[in-house]
Amino acid sequence: MPQPPLVLHPEPITADPPHTAPRPLLTQSWLDLAFLHWAADPADVAPLLPAGTRPDTLDGVTYVGLVAFRMHRVGWFRLPGIPYLGSFPETNVRLYSVDAHGRRGVVFRSLDASRLIPVAVGRAVFRLPYVWSRMRIRREGATVTYTSSRRWPGPRGTRSDLAIRVGERVDAPTELEHFLTARWGMHSAFFGRALFLPNTHPRWPLHRAELLQCEENLVSSAGLPTPAGPPVSVLYSPGVPVRFTRPPRTSAGIPTP
Repeated sequence: MPQPPLVLHPEPITADPPHTAPRPLLTQSWLDLAFLHWAADPADVAPLLPAGTRPDTLDGVTYVGLVAFRMHRVGWFRLPGIPYLGSFPETNVRLYSVDAHGRRGVVFRSLDASRLIPVAVGRAVFRLPYVWSRMRIRREGATVTYTSSRRWPGPRGTRSDLAIRVGERVDAPTELEHFLTARWGMHSAFFGRALFLPNTHPRWPLHRAELLQCEENLVSSAGLPTPAGPPVSVLYSPGVPVRFTRPPRTSAGIPTP
């Protein structure tokens, strides 16, 4: 079994991106986000991460995130975002990772989305675990609901039904809230090699949120233990515009078994 990388100095957790994106590879906006997080044992998470990374922890604990939102107008380079095919609801299960260069990021275990063509492109081109699902996001006053039912490639019966009530603005996020949201890149495996894809966006506008409903099996379907109890953190954000840049040269060079 491969040994986790030795990380001498993980980069600091910063509310603002540590790099710029003058020449974006991808542009998009993430809107109406619900962040649900459960504490997790790093030993349960480590086998699910790409080679060259290990679980990122805060006070010895790592986290599993269930994040539901609206993807809005995905676009390439500096071209305008696509209004229909580039806009859709999405719900992802994500883990928290750090590599041997000290770069903190996220690892996606599943990404449910409601547009088949973006799902097919994400799976075929980027090797990401996108899944085609029937999804809906509704807002009535301060209440936002997110529903998802998996279509292809399954397994059928995988679903989520979430509802939150948006509360007051978070003026000073806690260390944990920064740890869970201020993530400036994605770790993945791409054609047998480790990949780090950086992103930039404005500082998150965060709100406290009350969890009204949470019926889901996306987390267990992603190979993780079923969450025991309610999330330790529930947050909402109206969203941010996002830019992804090309992977740095140091991101490719760790073979993936």
